[in-house]
Amino acid sequence: MNIEDFRDYCLLKAGVTEETPFGPETLVFKVGGKVFALTDIDTFGSINLKCDPERAEELREAHDYVLPGYHMNKKHWNTVLIGTGVPEGQLRELIDHSYELVRASLPKAVKAALDA
Repeated sequence: MNIEDFRDYCLLKAGVTEETPFGPETLVFKVGGKVFALTDIDTFGSINLKCDPERAEELREAHDYVLPGYHMNKKHWNTVLIGTGVPEGQLRELIDHSYELVRASLPKAVKAALDA
């Protein structure tokens, strides 16, 4: 997956916006105003994704390309290294998981607006 594919995949999801709130080098994807994915625009060497805490630990133990979230809450975020063997299908599933976790935490009215 390259950065264009990553961007397109994230933007296909309902209610997703892209921003650069941390500076022009960090691309951030949000749903309902909450971050679910971010990456460095220039290098695209990794992606930070939200993850269920138990699953986050399991993924880190099972895969060398999954690390505790860089500059994030390490309990709830993973950093997935790109170009190190992560299968594209698994990466898409991890993006989906992050999006769904964040979406599920939104107020009912915001979720209803996303569904409309």
